[in-house]
Amino acid sequence: MGENPSYFGPDPGLPVERISWDDCQAFIAALNTKGIGTFRLPTEAEWEYACRAGSTTRFTWGDDPGYSEIGDYVCYWDNSTSMTHTVGGKKPNAWGLYGMSGNVWEWCSDWYETPYGVGHVSDPQGPTTGSYSVFRGGAWIYVPLYCRSANRNYVTPASSYYYLGFRLVRIAP
Repeated sequence: MGENPSYFGPDPGLPVERISWDDCQAFIAALNTKGIGTFRLPTEAEWEYACRAGSTTRFTWGDDPGYSEIGDYVCYWDNSTSMTHTVGGKKPNAWGLYGMSGNVWEWCSDWYETPYGVGHVSDPQGPTTGSYSVFRGGAWIYVPLYCRSANRNYVTPASSYYYLGFRLVRIAP
């Protein structure tokens, strides 16, 4: 499955970053041949649902405009020491998921489209083709506003950056 492309080294405690969407797809294809399950990237809707963990606020832990609790949950510009942090080093969200906001942006399976539709949609499906891939969550190199649960961004699928990684979904057998 190749070597860890991370800028911050192959430390098993740090998130994998500097990996393109295309390389994620190749990694997933190789992983899926190992007989340990079937994996994929989450959709945007799945990613946001997991990040929010049942909350309706701007951040999974609340709406505080002063960001007084952000350092407890998120690795971001003011507390990052200019690099990624150990996975699990901050508090988890209400569902026990670590690092959903901050540390590294995370690739989603969806192609980018704007604007979103109007109104509440349950588990929306993104476009089946496109030129840009979506990533979510904010990163260590960004300010708190980028770590909102609903924040999204996009680049070409071949792009890779030292603040962009991934999280996999395992499909139930």
